[in-house]
Amino acid sequence: MARCDTRAVPSNCPSCLQAMEAHRFATRDGAAIELDICFACQGLWFDPRENLQLAPASVLELFELLHRHRDDAHQPLCDPLRCPRCRHSLAHGFDVVRSGRYVTYRCPQQHGRFATFSSFMVEKGFVRQMTQPEIEDLARRVDAIFCTGCGAPVDIRRDHACPHCRAAFSLLDPAAVEKALQRHAGAAAPQTPAGRANALADALVVIERDRLRTQREEKKGDTTSTVDLWAAGVELVWRALTP
Repeated sequence: MARCDTRAVPSNCPSCLQAMEAHRFATRDGAAIELDICFACQGLWFDPRENLQLAPASVLELFELLHRHRDDAHQPLCDPLRCPRCRHSLAHGFDVVRSGRYVTYRCPQQHGRFATFSSFMVEKGFVRQMTQPEIEDLARRVDAIFCTGCGAPVDIRRDHACPHCRAAFSLLDPAAVEKALQRHAGAAAPQTPAGRANALADALVVIERDRLRTQREEKKGDTTSTVDLWAAGVELVWRALTP
């Protein structure tokens, strides 16, 4: 299980500048790396090539960690973001992989990169694009979603892709996680229950409705219904990947 380590000189978050938590994870070659995580900003700092080294079991540990912090207070990213090593502004860009398009923030001095939780999952192939029937079904019940690629709010009734990063609508899905783990390292992940994909939109809405019920009651004048596919997806994946 990942554990929090104390460093003599902790890395500061590129966004909020507060000390990040260092968590140790096993690599595919049996060594260990420490990832710096800011749960308030929902981001991870990777030194060069660290994002390529996580063992499949460590990915599951990371899921557990994100699941435990799913209800933490979150805050928007600052602009600019700054490298925790040299304090230079991080270069904002986009990368494209088979599972979609995601936002990148890289140090121009090559000290590493900052990734939001959702962008890291897109990079690793742990999401899949939503089908048109799923999008139409979700649009009938909610007004907006938060883009899995960049985190921006999107009017799912009007837009056919994220207007901010142009990513197709995607979601964190147990079947996609299972396939990605097998593809990256030949890992044997728990099997996803049959038929789950057919009820995925329902499950996401129920999970998110339960998670945000208190907040919505506090905003009685707010009739907008917004689903955080990332937060709901973490919950859904964790339920599928644990006994």
